[in-house]
Amino acid sequence: MKLSKKQILLFLVAFVAVIFISGCSSNTQNVGVLDVNKVMSDSPKIKQFQDQLNTKGKELSDQLEKDKASLSAEEFQKRQETAYGEFLKTKQELEGQIDSSIKQVLDQVAQEKKMGVILYKNGVAQGGTDITDEVIQKLQ
Repeated sequence: MKLSKKQILLFLVAFVAVIFISGCSSNTQNVGVLDVNKVMSDSPKIKQFQDQLNTKGKELSDQLEKDKASLSAEEFQKRQETAYGEFLKTKQELEGQIDSSIKQVLDQVAQEKKMGVILYKNGVAQGGTDITDEVIQKLQ
């Protein structure tokens, strides 16, 4: 089967178009990099969540100390366990709010910067666009 010049030309044009399209799509797939540790230590909103957790822990601890004298050892232990459970519940709720806030900001930054992928910095040896400071700023 012999191909005509027209068929060969169409094949070459299609081949070049496929290569061009695949090359363009890989260039628009920007990769963002996020330093989660920096976000956790520098973000005022995250610090606010941590302060709420510390306040809750102090309230529970203070109440236990206040009631300690009027409780038997067994009752005190039960109250301690209840307080610890309440503290863990609060901690989980706040961690969920933190995760949700960070995810919402990441989605926003990814759209604004046309990023297809965002990786955690500790898993990236080289490359990517660091978006950490922008995420911290938008978390306020």
